[in-house]
Amino acid sequence: MILNEVLKNTNYDVSLFSEEARKYVENAIVVKTVRGKETPFITCLKREKEIVLKPEEAVRQLYLYKLIHEYGYSVSRIEVEFPIHFGREVKRADIAIMDKDRPMVPYIIVELKKPKLSDGKEQLKSYCNATGAPIGVWTNGEQISYYNRKDPNYFAPITNIPKVTEKLSDVINEKFTYQDLIKIDLISHQKRSLRSYIQEMEDEVLASAGVDSFEEIFKLIFAKLYDELVCERDASAYLKFRNSGDTDFELKEKIQGLFDDAKKKWEGIFAEESKILLSPSHLAVCVATLQDIKLFNNNLDVVDDAFEYLMSKAQKGEKGQYFTPRYVIDMCVKMMNPSVSDKIIDTACGSSGFTVHSIFKVWKDIRREKGLPEGEGFTAAQRIPEETNFVRDNVFAIDFDEKTVRVARTLNLIAGDGQTNVLHLNTLDYSRWGEITKQEDWNDTYNEGFKKLKKLQPKGSNDYSRFKFDLVMANPPFAGDIKENTIISRYELGKNSAGKWQNKVGRDILFIERNLNFLKPGGRMAIVLPQGRFNNSSDKAIREFIADRCRILAVVGLHGNVFKPHTGTKTSVLFVQKWGGTVIDPKTGKEVIDKETGKPLIACPEKKDYPIFFATMQKPSKDNSGDKIYLKDPETGENALDKHGHLIVDHDLYQLSYMKQDGTEVTLDPGIAEAFAEFAKKEGLSFFR
Repeated sequence: MILNEVLKNTNYDVSLFSEEARKYVENAIVVKTVRGKETPFITCLKREKEIVLKPEEAVRQLYLYKLIHEYGYSVSRIEVEFPIHFGREVKRADIAIMDKDRPMVPYIIVELKKPKLSDGKEQLKSYCNATGAPIGVWTNGEQISYYNRKDPNYFAPITNIPKVTEKLSDVINEKFTYQDLIKIDLISHQKRSLRSYIQEMEDEVLASAGVDSFEEIFKLIFAKLYDELVCERDASAYLKFRNSGDTDFELKEKIQGLFDDAKKKWEGIFAEESKILLSPSHLAVCVATLQDIKLFNNNLDVVDDAFEYLMSKAQKGEKGQYFTPRYVIDMCVKMMNPSVSDKIIDTACGSSGFTVHSIFKVWKDIRREKGLPEGEGFTAAQRIPEETNFVRDNVFAIDFDEKTVRVARTLNLIAGDGQTNVLHLNTLDYSRWGEITKQEDWNDTYNEGFKKLKKLQPKGSNDYSRFKFDLVMANPPFAGDIKENTIISRYELGKNSAGKWQNKVGRDILFIERNLNFLKPGGRMAIVLPQGRFNNSSDKAIREFIADRCRILAVVGLHGNVFKPHTGTKTSVLFVQKWGGTVIDPKTGKEVIDKETGKPLIACPEKKDYPIFFATMQKPSKDNSGDKIYLKDPETGENALDKHGHLIVDHDLYQLSYMKQDGTEVTLDPGIAEAFAEFAKKEGLSFFR
């Protein structure tokens, strides 16, 4: 019998344990018939008698094997079902390792009964407080958490438990390089999200800290990203974002110094005088919680998931409008195929996923062209000049919300190695840009990017109404109508069928027109819209407005769960290309000449009849509660992982691949993006030539 059969349909797992441990336990299983039913038994490593192998017991035997063979603890120091007295009531700890000098006093207590961390941690705390044990461990076989009990109310997360030859201080004071962080990274090893750690911090300290959770966690993530960047680029450097035996006050001084250095590196996110406001004791808990998490990874899922959670709390009624799932963004990028010569903008950028993922795609093209390894996306590695030049000169983003702009600028600055053109402006209300851009505080942060944006206006245009971008990608907010006449009166779509200005217009409707005005002839757009815009009879004029100005390339219907839990609105992505323009060679930046006519090749020649690519997402990617559904390895039934050890959301928007345990890569069937690429090549679309 294999362990997966024992643990089937439970919250327990065995992925945390070594192959040797799993083989040992599986080989020790004996199946007996009890009351006509086959029942697995195992001889306990401590009790030396046969025990029914329930899911909890399987994890216990695996952890006992780990304690004995990997940590070096002798069986004589280990107790199972150790009694703990609460007045007259007696409870039993799953595993207790006794103090070597006081064999009746627990040194480490391990909790397995509660397979969810929130439940298990409370049980563990009560056991440690009742016995005085300084170290506690909770695990369900897939995730594991280690704690140092400092006082009854403060359990500091630690990286590991001491081996038999080590002291607790050895674990706490251990120095770590960036390579060490890669090895212990909790996100890839324990399949927990950064969001879950932040929720834990909120429950433990932030709720009572009297500070703005968003601001303080943002500061810590900002400082930690800087620390990782420095240490990735200097292999001999030790990470500073760690609680390494410092006093709480020493730790706060060290983290504040990191934050100050990060502010100098990435200007325009925090004011020069801004300080970390958490008290030293609260900060110590937060640092201990975050220190073993690697924030840099191949995509932005780790930090973006955390920012989505923080923003949704900060924005309340506005939540959901800022964060487009990464797999939807990647589909759009694959279908719009940005090149190194393209000028790109996201006009409602939120955390700026469309621009950052466009950067990642173009960087791979640049590196391939130069014969270099493709490299990773969101990485601390040094960028070559061609990569930073592309970000500095070609990539722009705008949003009206100050907090999201700061998040977007942070991710763009870091991804772009110090370069960004993310601007805090109201995209729709461009008539007021002139007065906003004269404000001194605004200019200090955004002037460099705005100067570059102004240069992308067509000749003779200086009112910010039109630009010459090659590519616009956006997920504009659906919530709320625009009611200001000064804004509505600047848009054709602000009129009703009788040609009169309306009193209110859907925000996304005005974004359609505004985005098209950002495009030069031949430019292309991907925009997420409510499904109703595609089939409501009342929106016919909008569809005609688009068709008059563009070739409709594709419509991809997204599953209704994609934007849950924020909204259940059914959405589709519209892909269009503006009529006219000329084809630009991405290598030379010059117009491509038609060999037959000797004239520049037209990017999107006008046609009356042409095929349109339609597709509908079949896999929901999230359940009805908005929790992500992860890809499973069909052979093992376990969650499939990418080459970085991260979970993969199960969808059909583009082709997925995963790594098997033996290191081979499995590539699944092509998805919607690949089907569109074939369609685009067949149709001779200019951006897939």
